[in-house]
Amino acid sequence: MSTARSESNRLDRGDQAPEFTLDSDTGEQVALSDLRGRKVIVYFYPAAMTPGCTKQACDFTDSLESLRGAGYEVLGISPDKPQKLAKFRDRDELTITLLSDPDKGAMKAYGAFGEKKLYGKVVEGVIRSTFVVDEDGRIELAQYNVKATGHVAKLRRDLKLD
Repeated sequence: MSTARSESNRLDRGDQAPEFTLDSDTGEQVALSDLRGRKVIVYFYPAAMTPGCTKQACDFTDSLESLRGAGYEVLGISPDKPQKLAKFRDRDELTITLLSDPDKGAMKAYGAFGEKKLYGKVVEGVIRSTFVVDEDGRIELAQYNVKATGHVAKLRRDLKLD
């Protein structure tokens, strides 16, 4: 696992995507390297079952079939335990893969954990971020501080899928 990244050391297009192996909402381990040869959308979100995170997860679920048709897999990562992710999946009928990163190692490697502003105060936490990893394991697109609402539609435009 890579070391924590500061804001000035965020991932950019062409960087090697940091490897991770995390537990999923179904109890399986998922490694980014297992998906080599496919494009992968990796998104980090603060907490399952909160309004913004639910909206974003539902938007990815609603787009999953067309994303897969365009060659993309989707992985949503939060610090929540797999049991909570399973409840989130069941409650909202999510079809995307949800991964648990309780020690925040993957988040830190991607620069998706650190200082952020929350209601005008600087706090440390998950920075809502999305990455597109190409078939060779390199960053194709890195987006930090994304908005939960409307993000999937914007991402689809950025990837020229709409």
